[in-house]
Amino acid sequence: MTASSTLKGEKILITGPAGQIAFPMARALARDNEVWGIARFSDPAQRQEVEAAGIKTLAIDLGDPDFSQLPRDFTYLLHLAATISGDDYNGAITINAEGTGLLLSHCRAVKAALVMSTVSVYKPHPDPAYPYTETDPLGDAMLPNMAAYSVAKITQEAVARYCAREFGIPVTLARMGASYGPRGGLPTYIARAVAEGRAWTTRSDPCSYNPIHDDDMLAHVAPLLAAASVPATIVNWAGDEMASAQDMAAYAGELLGMPARVDLIPAPGAQPGSGVDNARRLAITGPCRVGWKEGMRRVVAELYPDRVSASA
Repeated sequence: MTASSTLKGEKILITGPAGQIAFPMARALARDNEVWGIARFSDPAQRQEVEAAGIKTLAIDLGDPDFSQLPRDFTYLLHLAATISGDDYNGAITINAEGTGLLLSHCRAVKAALVMSTVSVYKPHPDPAYPYTETDPLGDAMLPNMAAYSVAKITQEAVARYCAREFGIPVTLARMGASYGPRGGLPTYIARAVAEGRAWTTRSDPCSYNPIHDDDMLAHVAPLLAAASVPATIVNWAGDEMASAQDMAAYAGELLGMPARVDLIPAPGAQPGSGVDNARRLAITGPCRVGWKEGMRRVVAELYPDRVSASA
């Protein structure tokens, strides 16, 4: 299943359409739908790329949004944009939480909204291979270099849940795991480090994730929108298989025929792993089609076509 075969003739608004997750999704959806994309578009080249993919753009900053030129008659909203703002808690909450509320208020006529959150909203569990479930307690993941992220995304979830009930908008809150594709994402960044002979640094051994490939994220859009509800549906959005950063580095090294180095830099108190339980998502979307090894092989083969080992 692809989103373009299940969503047709819709008017879809996507936030952050130049982003690693949103761009391939918006490009695919634009083949059979009217797709609009909003972002700050501080880089003109990125805006040109988005428009070349058939997406209508408006420059809007969710930190101080002016929606006067933005239509209200969208049928679906994919709110995928976020800011990962160091230790600027106020700025992160303004954009991620207040911006989400203002956007949902403007788009209250949609049939459904998919609001992307993160698995970083979970209170750290001491087991690095623990699979977080949607009913686990929330808390500050205390991720290195991302001090404000967890708190801002928890506040975003609260605002989105309020908007679902106040405006009657069916909402799915999807807590993203380790997304990736040729444009980026954790497994891709790990593969690039290996290809360049650099060590990958991580905070625990193992440091677990559930990688999810672009193709599976695209395939999940329509069912996640169909599962939207009032009160909001909350679901982990991650791949079926758990793999550690160490596993991913080793496999990238195998593909590239290079040694892989992973350095451990402990982060006391931080979420030691970001793996999830996917039972709820599986009931909505069915299983993923791209296993993490197959996905990494695709990415590495695209980025380094002359270096991939045929025996890996």
